[in-house]
Amino acid sequence: MSDQGKPQFVFKGPRPLADIIAGPLSAACRRRGFATLDLIAHWPDIVGPTYGESTAPDKLSWPRRPAGLITEEEHQPADLTVRCSGAAALRFSHETPQIIERINTFFGYRLVGRIKLLQVPPTRLDRRPRPTLGPVTREAEARISAAAAGIEDEGLRAAVERLGRAVAGKRKPITKN
Repeated sequence: MSDQGKPQFVFKGPRPLADIIAGPLSAACRRRGFATLDLIAHWPDIVGPTYGESTAPDKLSWPRRPAGLITEEEHQPADLTVRCSGAAALRFSHETPQIIERINTFFGYRLVGRIKLLQVPPTRLDRRPRPTLGPVTREAEARISAAAAGIEDEGLRAAVERLGRAVAGKRKPITKN
């Protein structure tokens, strides 16, 4: 039996916003040298909280390729232009070797060879505020304490209790200020 006779199913209903804007956003990122959105999306995770808010990747500049096929040994890493606020630029410039290493480790290959700083404040989208947790019932608090009672390490026990309260707590609606 051929596939021509089978009906095509199209998903109808709500779709994640990321699926809707992925095409146009990916095209815009490709014009800036980014093959995927991974570097932009995971930038705060890669550079850490110190630079996550004060810097942003702006453009990847790839060197011209020689004619013919490029082998793994001939791969040339890109130059990454980073938008950086003036206050963080000096500190960031001193830590560029470590940041290049973090980026390359994140991607698993030598993506970036050099970082160029552009002292322009990074543009940021407002992040959605985290939901605040409501009160936890006494029964839930007792279950959380019982589950964490066998943990000897105080830091780990406190983390498990926070996680238990976050899961058991009733969420309050998010309000914009």
